[in-house]
Amino acid sequence: MNNDQIEGKWTEIKGRLREAYGDLSDDDLEEARGNREQMEGVLQQKTGNSKEEVRRKVDDILAGV
Repeated sequence: MNNDQIEGKWTEIKGRLREAYGDLSDDDLEEARGNREQMEGVLQQKTGNSKEEVRRKVDDILAGV
């Protein structure tokens, strides 16, 4: 899914991210708004998971959208 598609489905993606990562704030999500790389960076900072782990989780979330 490219950034244009992510932006177009951002509301749904935000909901799924909140389900997966309950401690994400609105500011965290707005910082990443529609940009996959920024989204992965925010998640990596918040969770302390590796880039690969975060990327796999984001892939799973985006596959369900």
